[in-house]
Amino acid sequence: MGVSGCGKTTIGDLVARELGVPFLDGDSLHPVENVAKMAAGAPLTDEDRWPWLATVGAELAKAGDGGLVLACSALRRSYRDAIRAQAPDTVFLHLHGSKEVLSQRLEGRSGHFMPPALLVSQLATLEPLQADEAGVVVDIAAPVQQVVREALAGITAVGPSDARGTEGASGTPPRQFDVDLQAAPFNLDDDAVAWVESTLAGMSLEEKIGQLFINHNNDYSPEYLDGVLENFHVGGMRYRPGPSAEVQEHIRYAQSKTRIPLLVASNPEMGGAGSCDDGTFVSTHLQAGSHPDKAIARQMGQVAGVETAALGCNWAFAPIVDIHYNWRNTVISTRAFGNTPGVVVERAKEYFDGISESPTACAMKHFPGDGVDERDQHVVTSYNTFSYEEWNRTYGHVYRELIGHGVQSIMVGHIGAPGLSRHFRPGLADKDILPATLAPELLQDLLRGELGFNGLVLTDASLMVGLTQAMKRKDLVPATIAAGCDMFLFFRNPAEDFGYMLDGYKSGVITERRLHDALRRILGLKASLGLHRKPVTELVPPAEALAVIGGEAHRAIAAEIADKTVTLVKDTANNLPITPQTHPRIRLYGISGGADFTRADPLAYLDTVKEELEAAGFDVHVFKTAEQREAAGETGMNFMRVLAEEATGDYPDKYDAAFVFANVKGFAQEAAIRIKWSSAMAAEIPWYATEVPTVFVSLNQPNHLIDVPMVKTAIHAHAGSREAIRATINKIQGKSAFQGTFNENVFCDSFDTRL
Repeated sequence: MGVSGCGKTTIGDLVARELGVPFLDGDSLHPVENVAKMAAGAPLTDEDRWPWLATVGAELAKAGDGGLVLACSALRRSYRDAIRAQAPDTVFLHLHGSKEVLSQRLEGRSGHFMPPALLVSQLATLEPLQADEAGVVVDIAAPVQQVVREALAGITAVGPSDARGTEGASGTPPRQFDVDLQAAPFNLDDDAVAWVESTLAGMSLEEKIGQLFINHNNDYSPEYLDGVLENFHVGGMRYRPGPSAEVQEHIRYAQSKTRIPLLVASNPEMGGAGSCDDGTFVSTHLQAGSHPDKAIARQMGQVAGVETAALGCNWAFAPIVDIHYNWRNTVISTRAFGNTPGVVVERAKEYFDGISESPTACAMKHFPGDGVDERDQHVVTSYNTFSYEEWNRTYGHVYRELIGHGVQSIMVGHIGAPGLSRHFRPGLADKDILPATLAPELLQDLLRGELGFNGLVLTDASLMVGLTQAMKRKDLVPATIAAGCDMFLFFRNPAEDFGYMLDGYKSGVITERRLHDALRRILGLKASLGLHRKPVTELVPPAEALAVIGGEAHRAIAAEIADKTVTLVKDTANNLPITPQTHPRIRLYGISGGADFTRADPLAYLDTVKEELEAAGFDVHVFKTAEQREAAGETGMNFMRVLAEEATGDYPDKYDAAFVFANVKGFAQEAAIRIKWSSAMAAEIPWYATEVPTVFVSLNQPNHLIDVPMVKTAIHAHAGSREAIRATINKIQGKSAFQGTFNENVFCDSFDTRL
């Protein structure tokens, strides 16, 4: 209790955490009429307060022996009596401060409906605790942690004899929010809940520990799967993509060998592509956000759901709900729907609705949100540096909307959030800011508590350095579950990680309550998919179901979307249209940045570009780098020789236009991706933009203008698929109109990129 500015919310929350009980801000119980009056600067009357105080007392009474810390001004004895009438055992903690201290705090506070001008009125109203009232007074002039310690000591002295103590802030177990399996997103009936509870009761300790893991299947052999399932009892798996028939048979065998049905995950971020070699590439997330038609995202989800369900998958690690605020961030530059919360919410809901037409659960990612830092958590811990207030307006808005829309699970990124962590842990030192996967204040206080998420929480891949740099492996494995994650994504060494998790449970890092809550969420997700009702033989569709994968209908959807989303970013020199009649001889350059971890040929797309240009009637001359020419058998090659041969005065006599097609990748190998030319002052850099009309086409990243500002015509085709390349070439010729849209990130905060 206390006047405005005394720190009721901050201190109350910390005291609640130390006591291991929930916290509730009494202001949230005010009816809207009271809030409006206070926001207008008008004091409340007692007639306004009595119903509110009755509600406050009722909340305290409802908590019963479980305990509750509630922040409420309770300035007058009569107000406290009204609360005690409902909850007689209430102990009042009065946070006392001088007028000077309170004034300073109010002047620095924002986002609250109590104007500082009302402080004088409140101080006049305040009636200190009397001798017959159970309570304690603490001076708020002291440092926050000292205030908390004095408050706890006082509460222990005057409160019930069973008031719970703590080990101190660093050792305090996080607040835990137990799952409700009959509420969203599980919505289980009594029979399904009974299956969850009976399955849990029948599991050995080793099976319980195993259910926490999602394995990455690097081998399709039955012997490999036998080892994983018999030795580690995993709750879920993801697999290395391959031909659809092999993937389906692999999943079928796995489901046949496990007592408890598996969650089988895929990464359908682009439709069916990425889940099997022959899946349909529909669009990227950015592509689905680059046209006014929001149904593109739904179509991407629909194709993803149909094709992955045909394989036997039941869990999609999508949609991605990050917001691409920083153009330098390339890990989500094509994987985010856009750079505003509005477009992300709209398109993510469409994707979810589309994929939900198939028997699939979704895991949206990457909480608490990527797109602020330019770095990639695959190779280093990155940070969302938004303040608590700014985060709530942006990423928090997105998560609230999607949680309310029914998303079943959330993948947590190895992303720290200093502003959020310090909101829940005031005074937290820089060195103690942990990635969200290890931060109970983000997983329990924020995600479970404030956002009200009742579903399953899983880590992002545990091999990422954003996690592994935080602490020793033996500590971090169980720490993720203790912090509030329910499943751990990927073993590094299966026997070691399983042992670390088991040791974490035996040593008390993972409590019995936390373990069983995680298991109920895992089993609850399986039951929500109806896996518990299906015979083993029906968990994976028959081989005939694979006919939909990469089929004509899905390819037609992909072609339509490609045509809609090819985007003209700029044509400031009015170079377009360029046709075989006006500019027959084309110098074609390919830019890839080299091979990435997939080991695919980085320039394979250039053959498709050449084929499509020639089919359109162009005479195409492909540029070769020194390395390519040397590989073809030429000797004495170096970048100076190539440049001298390429950059000659008769360039415009040989070529009528230059096309540069860039498909620059490098995901998970570097903190941020930029064009890497083939050599110093490479001949493919668009020096020739002053010689002939030059068109730069990106087939992937949207941020290339920072490296090629000299080009006057820039197009974002979004993908290296034949459909996207064909649509782009048609639009270059003026055969169809550009329909795609773009956001300001394409100009990379630089004036010259717009010229």
